[in-house]
Amino acid sequence: MVRRKKEPEQRRGAVVVRGQRPGTGGTEDQQLLRSPHLETGFRDTDTWRTLRIMGEFVEGFDALAEVGPAVSIFGSARVGRRNRYYGAARRLAGALVREGFAIITGGGPGIMEAANRGAKEAGGLSIGANIQLPFEQGLNEYVDLGMEFRYFFVRKTMFVKYAEGFVIFPGGFGTLDELFEALTLIQTGKVKHFPVVLYGKEYWEGMMRWIREKPLYEEKISPADLDLLTLTDDVDEACEAIKVHHLSRGQEHKEAASVRATAKAVKKAEAGTRRKTRGEEP
Repeated sequence: MVRRKKEPEQRRGAVVVRGQRPGTGGTEDQQLLRSPHLETGFRDTDTWRTLRIMGEFVEGFDALAEVGPAVSIFGSARVGRRNRYYGAARRLAGALVREGFAIITGGGPGIMEAANRGAKEAGGLSIGANIQLPFEQGLNEYVDLGMEFRYFFVRKTMFVKYAEGFVIFPGGFGTLDELFEALTLIQTGKVKHFPVVLYGKEYWEGMMRWIREKPLYEEKISPADLDLLTLTDDVDEACEAIKVHHLSRGQEHKEAASVRATAKAVKKAEAGTRRKTRGEEP
């Protein structure tokens, strides 16, 4: 008997559709960005989509609110299990879990699967933030906490908001998008300084050389901007870069709390001194 080919899955938020998708087709991002004159009803309007976008933010925030420190790992979905970067992502995710981090990925195959797998095998929390695409990209089997997003910008907010750092493995346009968005947010002060690790010197050195020879040389970026990146081929070095920064942030929080407590005590003492000077009861 000829085995029936498995129908691809298409995801619409929490809904999974196999086979022919009802409706007009396309993704929610496509419909959001199309011309307004093509709208035919309330569900095609930006007002309707604003409600759906708000709902995605609420669901994402609710799901990740108690995750704790996490690291977002990005990379190509087109990497097989025998690829050296697959093995490195798996080992790095395990090492980060042992340092107390959860792992967040896009939830798909390739590098994402490797990182989720490494996190799960090490006994940590493995998170996948998947995205609706015109072609299949279901959650991989190693995801413990999975979310399905319709909108790229909502999903990308989750990657940044709940991460203590980024590790970027070799990848394509999507990976580059995540990399440069993170660097832009850090450079412009939209998020607190956190480490961005580029894993795979052979893959990334050409891009880094171009950045030094063009944007840096022509003063479109500053030398300090290059300090935002750590380029490595070593799992331990990548893990250490994330760990050291996390510990330093923890120390900063303690020092800030100490400063606030001291200021509060001084203010209270000064108030008591003023009352005593006026002869008031404490």
